[in-house]
Amino acid sequence: MKNFTSFADAGDYKALLAKALEIKANPYGYQQIGKNKTVGLIFFNPSLRTRLSSLKAAYNLGAQAWVLNAGADSWTLETADGAVMNGGTQEHIKDAIAVMSEYCDVLGVRTFPTLKDKAEDYGEVLFNKIVRYATVPVISLESATLHPLQSFADLITVAETKQKERVKVVLTWAPHVRALPQCVPNSFADWFSEVDWVDFVITHPEGYELDPKFTKGARIEYDQRKAFEGADYIYAKNWSSYRDYGQILSTDPAWMVSEAHMALTDNGKFMHCLPVRRNVVVTDAVLDSPNSLIVREAGNRTFSMQTVLHELLK
Repeated sequence: MKNFTSFADAGDYKALLAKALEIKANPYGYQQIGKNKTVGLIFFNPSLRTRLSSLKAAYNLGAQAWVLNAGADSWTLETADGAVMNGGTQEHIKDAIAVMSEYCDVLGVRTFPTLKDKAEDYGEVLFNKIVRYATVPVISLESATLHPLQSFADLITVAETKQKERVKVVLTWAPHVRALPQCVPNSFADWFSEVDWVDFVITHPEGYELDPKFTKGARIEYDQRKAFEGADYIYAKNWSSYRDYGQILSTDPAWMVSEAHMALTDNGKFMHCLPVRRNVVVTDAVLDSPNSLIVREAGNRTFSMQTVLHELLK
C-alpha cells in the first residue's frame, strides 16, 4: 500500500479486514510501528469523527500527530497552477504540502466537493494535487468523491456483528434539508459491491443514481419498501443528484427511515456515518433502538485508520 484513497488501495480486503479485527482486539499491540513516527492531518473542511479517531489511531500505534486546519491555522493557500499571487493568498499549495511532508511520515488529507463543477470534483483536482506534491504516503480522510476510511469502518462493523454467513445490505437514500455530496454513498458502494458475502442493494428515488463506476454489481431498487424486505443491514445516507449535479430533486419525507421501514427487515441493524439530522433522515426511535449501530460504527473509525496507518508505516 503506497497511499490509501479508495477500495482499490486496500488490495486484499479480506486480509486488511482480518488485520483490523486483530488490531481492535489488541489496540496497543503494534506500538513499535509508530515509535518515533509522526502523522500529519490537514483539514480543508470541518470534522469530528475523522479528526478524533485519526488522532486516537496514531496514539494507539505509539505515533505522534499534528493537525492543521487549512486557511485557519495556516496561511491562505493558493491552489491554482501558474497563479500570479498578487491577491489574497499567501502560500502556494505546492510549497505547503512539500513542507508538511518534511514534518510527518504519513499525511492524512480531508477535502470537500464544490457540488458546482462536476468535472473538477470527480477529477479530484485538489486532492490529486496534494498527492502529487506530497513526498510521504497520503491517506484520504474524505475527498470530493470518496470516504474510504468510513467505508472500511462500516465493513468492520458489519463483519463483527453479522449473524450469518451471507447478509443483505441496503444503502438507502434519505431526505435532507441541504444538498450533500456523494462521497459516503460512492465509497460505501465501492466497497460493498466487492464483498463476496454481501447481497448489496441501493434504493433511492429516480434521478439519484450514483456514478456507475462505483455501483457495479449492486442491485438498484426504486421501491424503498421492497428493498428493505429481508434486509440484515440498513445504511441510510442523503446525497444530492449526480446526474443533475449537486441538485436536490426530492425531499419526500416518506423516505425517512422509520420503525415501519425497519419492520420490513429481518431484524435489521441500522447504520449511518453521522452526523445525522434526527427525524429528517431517520427517526429517534430507530436511532435509539438496540439495533442501531451508529456509535459502534463511529468507534470503528479508530480501527480503520489504525489499520491503514499500520500498513503504511510498518
